[in-house]
Amino acid sequence: MMNLNQIAYGIGVIGTVIILIWVGLFKFTAIEASAIKDLVENHFAMGWMYKVMSVQTVSNIIGTFEVLTGIGLLLSFFYKKVGMYAGFASGVIFVTTLSFLITTPEVFKMVEGFPITDFFILKDIPYLAISIMVFSKSRG
Repeated sequence: MMNLNQIAYGIGVIGTVIILIWVGLFKFTAIEASAIKDLVENHFAMGWMYKVMSVQTVSNIIGTFEVLTGIGLLLSFFYKKVGMYAGFASGVIFVTTLSFLITTPEVFKMVEGFPITDFFILKDIPYLAISIMVFSKSRG
């Protein structure tokens, strides 16, 4: 019988899988490829990609990595070794997206004296925690 921690872990992993696969597949659309361009081109580790590839190709590569990582997280329920790699890969994804808060110019704005940002990036904080949990649990 599963305890509450196991249930919560399972929900967290499945939720992360859904987001990675859903958002990853969306990267194959022109609208999303265009939407992530400002984030990616200003990133110290990723901006070079636009010098050698098209906007859509860069987005497709990122999307492929996200989808494969999501599948790997799903497989982590059955294969510990896959979970270790997928947990690490998803950690890289979420650390990278969170770093956009630092690398993207004018990502923070003031609205009625209150600092706001692109809140969709902040959702990656709990996903990073799930990634670390999968990595840790899969190591044994």
